[in-house]
Amino acid sequence: MFTNKFLKVAVGALGLGLASASQAAVISLDFENIGPYPNNNDIFVQDFYNGGTSSIGTSGTNYGISFSSNSLAICLNSTSVFCSNTSRGGQDPGSAEGGLFFLTGAESIMNVAAGFDTGFAFNYVSLSQPGSVSVFDGLDGTGNLLATLNLNPNAGSCPGYGAGFCPFSPIGVGFAGTAKSVSFAGVANQIVFDDITFGAVTPPGETPVPATLALFGLGLAGLGWTRRKKA
Repeated sequence: MFTNKFLKVAVGALGLGLASASQAAVISLDFENIGPYPNNNDIFVQDFYNGGTSSIGTSGTNYGISFSSNSLAICLNSTSVFCSNTSRGGQDPGSAEGGLFFLTGAESIMNVAAGFDTGFAFNYVSLSQPGSVSVFDGLDGTGNLLATLNLNPNAGSCPGYGAGFCPFSPIGVGFAGTAKSVSFAGVANQIVFDDITFGAVTPPGETPVPATLALFGLGLAGLGWTRRKKA
């Protein structure tokens, strides 16, 4: 009887969590229009989504989201434009020209001053090096660790796009608490992110990888007690 009751409670909690995610306002950053298309992959995102500008003076919707100084917008290949070694491979025509990467340091930090809850998701691609993404309740990757995702190399084949870093895969995680920053970590110039989504455990129009629901449970189970000190 105890086992059955426990399972019913757990499933009920998971159902409530998913319902909340679907009802919450979902924001997705697609990194389109930060720079001209094509470009030389040298445009820093900076405050493009924070009421300010990128390194070339372009501005987007003000979501109150800023990026660390090493965060770059990468130009993604199409079948006729070859501006990098990365492409969506035709997966999402509405988010096919730009992504997020870094050439220096070991991580890109994203700050969300107002905070976000429920879940976090994105698409990513890595050719041969693993990466990780960690969600914190403090700014600049500090405070309690609310959730973490280990990212395995996942690049496959996208004929016609001239890109080794292709296609992207969706992944996400749910968590308890309010997050204010995210660390996108890995080897510089070896991992790319796109469609960074808040308030959901999957990017728009994507199907989660099998780990997503399990990680949702882990997020609720108490990852928030781990702390990370400022560098």
